[in-house]
Amino acid sequence: MHLSFWWVYLSFFLYQVSQFRQGRDYDWGQALVHGGSQLAFTMLIAYLNYFIFLPRWLAHKNFSRYLLEFLIPFIFLITVRVHVQRYLVDGYTYREGFFYSPFFTVQVAAVTLFIVIFVGMLRFAKDWFELDAKKKEVENEKLTAELNFLKAQINPHFLFNTLNNLYYLAYTQSPNTTEVIEKLSQMMRYMIYDSNHEKVPLSKEIAYMENYISLERLRLNDEIPINFKIEGNPQEVLVVPLIFITFLENAFKHGVSNNNPNAWINIFIQINCRQCVYRVENSKLSNTQLVTGNKSGIGLQNLKRRLELSYPNQYKLQINDQPDRYEVALNLTLA
Repeated sequence: MHLSFWWVYLSFFLYQVSQFRQGRDYDWGQALVHGGSQLAFTMLIAYLNYFIFLPRWLAHKNFSRYLLEFLIPFIFLITVRVHVQRYLVDGYTYREGFFYSPFFTVQVAAVTLFIVIFVGMLRFAKDWFELDAKKKEVENEKLTAELNFLKAQINPHFLFNTLNNLYYLAYTQSPNTTEVIEKLSQMMRYMIYDSNHEKVPLSKEIAYMENYISLERLRLNDEIPINFKIEGNPQEVLVVPLIFITFLENAFKHGVSNNNPNAWINIFIQINCRQCVYRVENSKLSNTQLVTGNKSGIGLQNLKRRLELSYPNQYKLQINDQPDRYEVALNLTLA
């Protein structure tokens, strides 16, 4: 942008000189020397202000000091420039006496000041864009750190629940204990490695959920219906990892934890173009509050914050808490 501006400035000067030669013989070599000297002085003043005086003003916020520091070299360089131009154009000026009139000095100062202000505005624009870029970078780093913190909170919560299950199976000497350990190993691999990615294929998230359901089934009555339905191709969709597990955990914890024969859970995932619908419905044990308890509330708050950070203005969360059932519907708009 700077090079383009100065090229336009020099071209305009040469055009102006050619128009006002009034039919006299015109030496383009002299015109280029004249224009080059004018350009050099103007650039010197403009960039002294750009690189030295403006940064000092922005650092100290003292306009009086800035004005004094700028005006002294400005007046000096304008005076030198006027005398240099008088020397260069003497004998071939396109208007008799013009370069020796006070108006010429005023004109040079005004034009130069205008250019200095314009170049200064470029400095302000550059600083603003750099500051805005740094601000966005800091915000992104903050969001990344917060997301990592929120994901880190999921791991202990999950391990706590799973270790409780392992303890129960080991205590009852269940032959399924080794199967639980294998499922847990697969889930931990997903949590440790895949969850570090910004997004993962939905198929991996579903595999994680299926392992979780299999693990939970080991401690439940086989007659409890747990329906998991998927529509669409989950391999073609990317989602934030561990975004679906919170509602699934709540469904098992508060809907079927006592092996109630009337308990049930329905899980539904639908993928349609750029939309992903995730719905969990479960029976609700009497006198159970899913989201007001401390542990469940933390999990739900964690999930909402992750959705706000990962899917800003791209998700819709609906919760329907009835006396005998609990329903959650999450609609994601995928990039």
